Amino acid sequence: MEEREDSRSLKHACVPSAGLTTSLFLRMRLPMVSTASFRGLVEFNPSFAPRRLIGHVLFDFDGTLSLIRQGWPDVMLPMFVDMLPKKNGEAEDEVRQMLFDDIMRLNGKQTIYQMIQFSERVKERGGEARDPLWYKKEYLRRLDERILHRIEGIAKGSLERDDFLVFGARALLDKLANRGLKLYLASGTDEPFVKKEAELLDLSRYFNEHIYGAKDDYKTFSKKMVIDRILRENRIEGAELLAFGDGYVEIENTKEVGGLAVAVASDEAHNGSGRMDEWKRRRLMGVGADICIPDYRDCEPLLQVLFP
Repeated sequence: MEEREDSRSLKHACVPSAGLTTSLFLRMRLPMVSTASFRGLVEFNPSFAPRRLIGHVLFDFDGTLSLIRQGWPDVMLPMFVDMLPKKNGEAEDEVRQMLFDDIMRLNGKQTIYQMIQFSERVKERGGEARDPLWYKKEYLRRLDERILHRIEGIAKGSLERDDFLVFGARALLDKLANRGLKLYLASGTDEPFVKKEAELLDLSRYFNEHIYGAKDDYKTFSKKMVIDRILRENRIEGAELLAFGDGYVEIENTKEVGGLAVAVASDEAHNGSGRMDEWKRRRLMGVGADICIPDYRDCEPLLQVLFP
């Protein structure tokens, strides 16, 4: 996977120097596609072509729509560093980088996969690994402590719920719903949390019963399963599916069935900055995303490109 990323992602991009945020960055000139109305950053894969038959749209949740869990790597990484058996003479920076790479490589999959990978790291070092589900529950306990004030603040009204949406997300959802498109939500976060947080952010009404998340029995859920179910139950081809995501899984799974994939390289820590997270951009374009955006500030011109 990583080799594919390195070989493709930079062929059609011109990365600006640090601090440069001109709207011309990554505006690609493609036949029959006008990007003149985009105010912010946008990148197109040279193979991009609009799909007139799209009727179903899949969204990832965390980092694509919701920012309630923003900063989760800052919880998972220290936990892993603390629990990993140490080797003599090993530099802590190298250990942190190894674990960070493990975490981000699996971003978009169910959380349990990151815990399975960590268990393997413990075993590699001669340690006695706990069950991956134990690590997952301990991580979620720590994460809950970090985000509790956000959840309580939104629920009480002391925090604005839309401040915890990726910039412009609600406008995009409204426009898609007004077009009569059927919307789906699939997340690697546990389903009860996804449903609770979607309701808290007033997103449930866009997806209704089509909100899916991880299970303790991780083999009974995947984003690929959700995509297959969408195609099967609606008797449609993959070309009729559009997906938005900031993780490689939903992008790759959508492309595998012939769908159209929009990568959201959201700058979660600085929501609304208009900047792309470079790590996400490289990763998502590397697995075949058709378009890459930093957020949804240009949702109207984006829809005009997607649905000419």
